Amino acid sequence: MTFAVIQMVSQSDIDANLRQARALLEQAAGQGARLAVLPENFSALGRRDAAALGHAEATGQGPVLPWLKQAARDLRLWIVAGTLPLPPEGQPDGKVTACSLLIDEYGAQVARYDKLHLFDVDVTDNRGRYRESDDYAHGSRIVVADTPVGRLGLSVCYDLRFPELYTALREAGAELISAPSAFTAVTGAAHWEVLIRARAIETQCYLLAAAQGGVHPGPRETWGQAAIVDPWGRILAEQAKGEGVLLAQRDNEEQASIRARMPVSSHRRFSVQDAVRPASE
Repeated sequence: MTFAVIQMVSQSDIDANLRQARALLEQAAGQGARLAVLPENFSALGRRDAAALGHAEATGQGPVLPWLKQAARDLRLWIVAGTLPLPPEGQPDGKVTACSLLIDEYGAQVARYDKLHLFDVDVTDNRGRYRESDDYAHGSRIVVADTPVGRLGLSVCYDLRFPELYTALREAGAELISAPSAFTAVTGAAHWEVLIRARAIETQCYLLAAAQGGVHPGPRETWGQAAIVDPWGRILAEQAKGEGVLLAQRDNEEQASIRARMPVSSHRRFSVQDAVRPASE
């Protein structure tokens, strides 16, 4: 039941990033991981040609999808492929989404999650302004899938600020939740640990928070602090900056005990829809 979370410092060179990711995945598999989570934008960070990259991958002309499937087969490893740009399924000419793929140990795509919440904010760092919606379209649905380490809910980075998504993942049966990320140094210092621990506590899930941790083209600096958080909110493993692999094991009995002793899911009194419904109804 071992799983891994990976931290990278991806640059604009796709081939170099894939070589680094392969080495880290090999390390994870060599230490017994059955599933590994790569960070957001693991294959390229700092490029502005997301649409071209995504459409190349969708038409079989890109390097990332073949590499990903081969790595999973070679290492007999389930991989959450951070994010990469891909057009929506069935819309090959559509605007790309920030897509997190779940690949099984045979190289087959098991699930696809398109990032729901896009990072359109102003930050007091060297870059200052972030507008993901300039390059990406919003996703439209939650995704949960069975894996060898448990039922996994998929999320990405800025999603962490929207707890209703995580409530929905828990209600859909999630036992673990992946959160591949590339938090800025400013927002990460302020909120990263608080958010990942809160999402783990409120869902009583393991939170697999892969991250980017260093300096990238742009200029852009990411916070790092990749972590694995258990259902009680304890940080089981953490990486400050730079590349690294974190490992932990899921304790099924302890997770069941936490949920039984504090059955918050059954105590919920209203849904998001209830919260916004006019009182007259």
